[in-house]
Amino acid sequence: MRLAEMESIALNIGLAVFAIFVFFIIYDLAKKSNAGKFGTAMLFVVLGMGLFAFVIKTVVVELMGSGHI
Repeated sequence: MRLAEMESIALNIGLAVFAIFVFFIIYDLAKKSNAGKFGTAMLFVVLGMGLFAFVIKTVVVELMGSGHI
């Protein structure tokens, strides 16, 4: 396995762990603030959109770099 392949795998694992941690932080924030069901849903939607946009940007940049777009 080449170094670049190992770095790519480590980056993907790191980003997945980071995403899980961000969702845990959002859940903990909702729990500590007694946000209720609607408030919790809104926190996940609004704050989760930032993480989703980061992931989409990464995918688009990879597609542009490989010549598919």
